[in-house]
Amino acid sequence: MATVWRRLKRHGWSWQAPARRALERDEHAVELWKREVWPQVKGSRRRPVPGSS
Repeated sequence: MATVWRRLKRHGWSWQAPARRALERDEHAVELWKREVWPQVKGSRRRPVPGSS
């Protein structure tokens, strides 16, 4: 992991996340997606069966 950090730093990159949200962000659309789509996506995972990876 230290090697990756050195390479990022050498190229002027940082591990830090952006401090602000995108200007184009549509909060209403995000809330709608969380309420309607996310529960379907989250619940669609298959249960592991014996012998599967």
